[in-house]
Parts: sequence; C-alpha cells; structure tokens
Amino acid sequence: MVVYGPMTRGIAMATDRTELGELFDELKPGDRIEVEHTVTVGCESWTTSTSGLVVRTERRRHGLHHQRSHDDRVFSDVILLELPDGELTTVTMDEFTVLRRA
Repeated sequence: MVVYGPMTRGIAMATDRTELGELFDELKPGDRIEVEHTVTVGCESWTTSTSGLVVRTERRRHGLHHQRSHDDRVFSDVILLELPDGELTTVTMDEFTVLRRA
C-alpha cells in the first residue's frame, strides 16, 4: 500500500510536500492502482474507492481559490485512470487520498 501522505490516526494527512511529490512521481502509465478518497458533503462524510490503470499523471494549475494575487499559482496533482469497463476518470489527489497498487 502506498499512502499519499503520512498516516495520522487512520487518515492520510499531507504534511511533507516533498514526500508527496515523490510518491506521485512514482506512478507510470499502465500501473494498476486503487485510489481511496474521503468525500465530504455538508456534515456527511464517506469513503469510496476507484481502481484502474494509470493513463497519465499531471499537475494542473487551477483557479479554485479566489481573492488571491493573479500571480499566486495553485496546482492540484491529478491522475487520469482507465476503469475496467474502458471509461476514463480523473482523480484529484488531496490530503485524504490513499493509493494502493492493485
């Protein structure tokens, strides 16, 4: 099992950006992985998992944050996965994401 961040009380927490980058960079196209996410909507939280083949990984710049300086760059680590039925899905990594080799 590869954890995206160091484990703290059963939840993966992002504390060391260098370590996170190294783990993300280890993924290669064709790797079969399972990604476990914690999804929170309002007061409800649940865990879900997605498994498939890595098509590619990238760091995408986005504008999800507002009222920031125009030159303040914000990036997300993203994995494009091919699911067993051939469907493509995008998974955005965060501090609550756990990766496992399947």
